Amino acid sequence: MPIKTPILQVRELETVFSTRHSTTKAVDKVSFEVYPGEVLAIVGESGSGKSVTALSLMRLLDAAGTTGGEAVFQSGKYGKVDLLQLSEKQLQGIRGSEISMIFQEPMSSLNPVYTCGKQVAEVLLLHTNLSKKEAKERTIQLFEKAKLPNPDKVFDTYPHELSGGQQQRVMIAMAMACAPGILIADEPTTALDVTVQAHMLQLLDELRVKESTAILFITHDLGVVAEIADRILVMYKGKVVEQGRVLDIFTDPQHPYTKGLLACRPRLSARPQSILPTVADFMLEDAQGNIIERKKKVCEPSLADVVNTYIGTVASIKQEQENKQKPPLLQVENLKVYFPVRKSFFSRSTDFVKAVDGVSFEVMPGETIGLVGESGCGKTTLGRALLRLVEPTGGRVLFNGRNMAHLNPKQLRQSRHDFQMVFQDPYASLNPMHTVGEAIMEPMQVHNLYENSHERRGKVLELLEKVGLMPEHFHRYPHEFSGGQRQRISIARALALQPQCIICDESVSALDVSVQAQVLNLLNRLKREFHITLIFITHDLAVAKYMSDRILVMRKGRIVESGTPEQLFRQPREEYTRTLMNAIPKGEPEDILAAQQKREALKAGA
Repeated sequence: MPIKTPILQVRELETVFSTRHSTTKAVDKVSFEVYPGEVLAIVGESGSGKSVTALSLMRLLDAAGTTGGEAVFQSGKYGKVDLLQLSEKQLQGIRGSEISMIFQEPMSSLNPVYTCGKQVAEVLLLHTNLSKKEAKERTIQLFEKAKLPNPDKVFDTYPHELSGGQQQRVMIAMAMACAPGILIADEPTTALDVTVQAHMLQLLDELRVKESTAILFITHDLGVVAEIADRILVMYKGKVVEQGRVLDIFTDPQHPYTKGLLACRPRLSARPQSILPTVADFMLEDAQGNIIERKKKVCEPSLADVVNTYIGTVASIKQEQENKQKPPLLQVENLKVYFPVRKSFFSRSTDFVKAVDGVSFEVMPGETIGLVGESGCGKTTLGRALLRLVEPTGGRVLFNGRNMAHLNPKQLRQSRHDFQMVFQDPYASLNPMHTVGEAIMEPMQVHNLYENSHERRGKVLELLEKVGLMPEHFHRYPHEFSGGQRQRISIARALALQPQCIICDESVSALDVSVQAQVLNLLNRLKREFHITLIFITHDLAVAKYMSDRILVMRKGRIVESGTPEQLFRQPREEYTRTLMNAIPKGEPEDILAAQQKREALKAGA
């Protein structure tokens, strides 16, 4: 490496959380260094300690967290300092100017009572000598760089008036404001679609090259890591289990946990016919917590696995042949959903946002339809309109031959028995005051299923087992579960009424790759077992390819292309579809080499 002096050296970092009843070591003797102009990626599942590591370095943990070790930072203001020993006043001089952070949840990080422009300008006024006018001009320039639409308007817009992806771009603009020496990016692209994600990665790379900014990139998306990082740090349960150059880790991983993470990802290069592997297929832990690599490889199934796969495949083919003889389960004809955006003096709408603009398609029984497109293309609005959670402006939705628009409130409620939805944010869709058992049992009570509470309770326990949860989870509350577990609870609740069709709205977008693999395997198994039709809304084309029988591509409220995954990925007709596919980080060795060569060329040109 041309520059030998690291800008940050972390040695034996430890973070311990203590309560009255227990002590948890979230970060356990973590050591690494970061060099100017380098991108170091920290990867691992939720709970691995990667975000806590970053928060420990910034000293942003609450009083329950105790941090030890050292973090030596080469500060332009104070010289070489240990971040863990600085006073709060000294830290305030470094945070935002010399070390910036992009947080995972933009809405919880932005102040809801101040406009977006004022919050970014505040950073410039605090750490630079710019006047208020100059800070405003600089903020608008940053918004332009972050590809925010109408930067002048966004300056005076409050955070809640923007989409999740736009909020994240405001956070990125804020973090870049003072061209910091280190930028800590905690899952910065999780809420973004592939094309915006590609632009954000390019933006971060330009900052790295022009300002020699070191980037600590925290993510669970290994495809993104391959696109942007120079080195990788793999964390598991607070410890570093493997680290090295990106190409070495991707082509020759040494630790079983790393092997599992890499194998979990659905790949664009092939559509696997069997279930996705998970981390548990590569390793297990003994009673002392020691990791043991499994000898049996995922690619070497047992005889029982082969027989079960064959039986399942034969049953699926037979079911598909039977379904082809049936009429469509869902028919959508010229569906429109328009939202008024401006009112005249007499309260008449003078302009509309055409969220869904004349969409037509059919879904056959037992089919999985993938609905893909960028944020704002209308795919979630379309899903909600099918269920009349959003009232359509025009067109028809026929479910089992019945026009959903003609159903009165009682009939509409009855239709929910056969038509359900799994929402993007499981925590927001579960009542925090109800236990998991009550949440799953509630739809059974509303629709008068089963004779009594005892039978309903038995069914709930059966569903919990089906989705991989335990009977004791019945009495726990949503906040006591991880994101992946909450998504399983939402799936169990959707299955409670034994529906014919389920709409999954970005149901795996925020999950770790291993948890995502578990949920995708679960959905596929339940689809076969219960003969369920799925409408799978996602911005992840690799997931869409793995899950779908047909894919519909949406843009600006319209379906611009449709076909089987093989047709679309082999020969897309529309330029928009090609743009979406080209923006996806592939994670293949040749792509990693190309990305590294491109970054080196940029650095040489700078």
